[in-house]
Amino acid sequence: MRFNSVLASVLFVAFSTPSLFAQPTPVVLKKDDRIVFLGDSITQGGNSGKGYIQVIRNEFAEKKKDLVIECIGAGISGNKVPNLQARVDKDVIAKKPSIVFIYIGINDVWHGASDPKKGTLPEAFESGLKEVIGKCTKAGAQVIVCTPTVIGELPGGANKLDTRLDEYANISRKVAKELNLNLCDLRKAFVDHIAANNPDKKDRGILTSDMVHLNEAGNKLVANTMLKSLGQ
Repeated sequence: MRFNSVLASVLFVAFSTPSLFAQPTPVVLKKDDRIVFLGDSITQGGNSGKGYIQVIRNEFAEKKKDLVIECIGAGISGNKVPNLQARVDKDVIAKKPSIVFIYIGINDVWHGASDPKKGTLPEAFESGLKEVIGKCTKAGAQVIVCTPTVIGELPGGANKLDTRLDEYANISRKVAKELNLNLCDLRKAFVDHIAANNPDKKDRGILTSDMVHLNEAGNKLVANTMLKSLGQ
């Protein structure tokens, strides 16, 4: 009897708490989807040439031409989460997106390396990220949360800011889980790739040109990881 009572209690908690076992709704691309990529200089640079947004555009043009998907870059150099909070209405909501990628965190960590006041404290990063997400979802967009990538490409956690970056990546993972959103774990993709492809332990040149900004290989990895988040 006691076992049955405990089991009944567990089942009651499980089924009366929908978020406990809920999974994010998979992204299914539809005709006339409009995807906004919100971020910093990495996203700004990804919007042309061989950048990751352009790689995604090319992929859609080749394989999803009938869907007429529009990809909009909304990256501004130097941006941190507070900057996204200030401009999400104008640069994202006003575009009426159906899908939004939020790829942020590098400057929130990097700018605070020498002076914490110039970066974003973890609590402000989390609350600000949630505010931006809330506005996007309220406007009807499906949000995909991205983790920040790298500040240095030394493998094995040897870069100066790896611990801090991991902390912020974990915040993004936590927010995605709490809000039942799809996660695009770019940091994991980068760390895994660098571990397998940097035998000489270089601090740049594998996926970045300067330890942060993406080279062609880095843009391709971001594009491919995002396309997986889109079910491609």
